Amino acid sequence: MKLIIAVPAICALVYRAWSKNSLTPSGIFVATLTAIAHAYHPWNLPFVLLCVFFLAGTRVTHIKEDVKARLTVGSKGTSGGEGPRTHVQVLANSLMASVLIVLHAIQLEKRTAAITNPDVADPVGTVCYSWGGDLLVVGIIANYAAVAADTFSSELGILSKGEPRLITSWNLRKVPRGTNGGVSLTGLVAGLLGSIIIVTTAMLFLPTCNADTVTQAGGGAPWTTDERRKFMGFMVVWGLLGSVLDSILGGLFQRSVKDVRSGKIVEGEGGNRVLIAESPAAMAAHTHTKKKDVIKAAILEGQGSSAKMSGSAIADDDDVVDAHVYDPKNKSRKASFGDEKPSRVVESGFDLLDNNDVNFLMAVAMSVGGMAVASWYWGVPIDSVMVA
Repeated sequence: MKLIIAVPAICALVYRAWSKNSLTPSGIFVATLTAIAHAYHPWNLPFVLLCVFFLAGTRVTHIKEDVKARLTVGSKGTSGGEGPRTHVQVLANSLMASVLIVLHAIQLEKRTAAITNPDVADPVGTVCYSWGGDLLVVGIIANYAAVAADTFSSELGILSKGEPRLITSWNLRKVPRGTNGGVSLTGLVAGLLGSIIIVTTAMLFLPTCNADTVTQAGGGAPWTTDERRKFMGFMVVWGLLGSVLDSILGGLFQRSVKDVRSGKIVEGEGGNRVLIAESPAAMAAHTHTKKKDVIKAAILEGQGSSAKMSGSAIADDDDVVDAHVYDPKNKSRKASFGDEKPSRVVESGFDLLDNNDVNFLMAVAMSVGGMAVASWYWGVPIDSVMVA
């Protein structure tokens, strides 16, 4: 991307993120580095995809924001809804694309250098984009189509009239809005829209080879109308599948926590995990075990009899359980109603990944998977991603 265009464009993007409070300070810093990596590419396409994804994503985030805030609760007791995005969230959506963009930029630079050097053979690849061309470009578009579909699906699907259904349950049971792995028809349609926006933008700014480039060094055959349709159709569907994959990963490996009192899903700030208290039985068992360990340690030190006589290291089981029942005289906040019922329970999923982990894993899978499918369909070796 030309420097005279890149500098003001990056400044405008950063200013908008700051003025609209779309990103945290650390998020703005990482987003600036990401924008620089995108602008480093000779084509305008990568930077345009980043801008469209950021602007469209923030736009759908603010659609009926007050309504969405009441559908979930925050992990710190505030209303739900999406706050400013952190640097981790920025990386989860754009890191994979940034790596592919830098790699492809290096490829194009080597090809251009070979073309201008008469002592070097013409490159195998093209400097424009031909049918059956660079797999890295497929990975870049697939990344943004998938994360855009996921963003649209999450932000608009929660507004569905009906409750979502858990995609990882055998009977597709209904779950509260905001549950990881919960899908709805509205969310799927919204995801399709997000994917279409990215793929359409890509086709408008993708420097495809044309009739004038056929005879030029580093040129390629022009695209046919049928080839354009196939490419667009595949990328749109692939982006939507990314949203579905994110739901599957979230439903399986990301724990969804429900607030018992309101019945709403608790959202972690910045996509982080939501903590829940141990169950009363587990707390009692844990405390009882600790006290037994204290007694054993005292006996080993030759102080067992005094420890037993003083009673400082021994407690009845009833005393242990009663110690966790809410005491009205104690104003300290506890994670129970007073009847040993937890205020938060697990709705679904295992606590293996947080939301940012799921998003990044999905983006990587869809980028690599998209390149693998293109490699198979076009008959292009997958190792061509490292060859100029």
